[in-house]
Amino acid sequence: MKKSWKKTWISCFLIFFLLVGGCQGQASAQAQKTEEKTASDKGGSWDNTPKVLVPQASGTALMGNASIEIDVSNISQGYLMARYVGHAAKVKFFIETPDQVRYTYDLPASQSYAVLPLTAGNGTYTLDVREHVEEDLYSNLYKDTLEVSIDNEFSPFLYPNQYTWFSEDTKAVAKAASLTEGTGDGLEAVGAVYDFVISNVSYDEEKARTVESGYLPDVDETLESKKGICFDYAALMTAMLRSQGIPTKLEIGYSGEVYHAWISTWLEEKGWVENIIEFDGKNWSLIDPTLAAGNKPSSVKKYIGDGSNYTVMYSR
Repeated sequence: MKKSWKKTWISCFLIFFLLVGGCQGQASAQAQKTEEKTASDKGGSWDNTPKVLVPQASGTALMGNASIEIDVSNISQGYLMARYVGHAAKVKFFIETPDQVRYTYDLPASQSYAVLPLTAGNGTYTLDVREHVEEDLYSNLYKDTLEVSIDNEFSPFLYPNQYTWFSEDTKAVAKAASLTEGTGDGLEAVGAVYDFVISNVSYDEEKARTVESGYLPDVDETLESKKGICFDYAALMTAMLRSQGIPTKLEIGYSGEVYHAWISTWLEEKGWVENIIEFDGKNWSLIDPTLAAGNKPSSVKKYIGDGSNYTVMYSR
């Protein structure tokens, strides 16, 4: 990684209480010295300033036809942008990755671009767009291949996209900045966001029973309602962590036999709040906020284990 936050932090944790009394000025000065010493011991404090990357349809490299516009100007950053301007009620945009995994995206007719991630890294991607005709029938609209070379392998997991959308004005971004204020490093930042999500969002059984195919999470709606399904949990945490500059994958697949969503993050620090997850500094580490929201830490750790209970189908 070539990110400034990647440098190794020295772990040191100091908890103190400031008693307000007649010597408030002296106490404040002492507190400042203590904070400075703590920051020095850690090698620096976490910069919680939002780091929201903004996808661009620059118009310098285009594909498609009169009905489908595909802007590939910034594929080196790990995404493309597409908009459907035709007349069909439904459109499927398929992206087949270099490792032959086929991703499906729904595109409504819109003047706005959808951001579609290129999550499999470098190589040849096949773009296949189809218009709905009737029932389960779709007609071919456009098909081509795209050679992709990504500058930073983590870029696809830092930008917002159709599945996890956020911007500088998103309330979840501001909340993430508030939650991570005063944390010492990326690991503590992840822990602060994780603790908030599992403690404040409850599972929505009714939504789970009635959710329709093609559903996309609204992270601010989840934050406000404090309810959601696994997809909502994962999307909210993904948006919060990406906005803090922490590469995060929204994983979709199976937990046992249940279709499920969770996240994986990349950090160099080793360790995890309550030892639920162990970061080894080399691999992506699985975090399941939906599971953790309703179970004891010991049960979560036992179930997640080495990750063998989880089968990833898609990373978005």
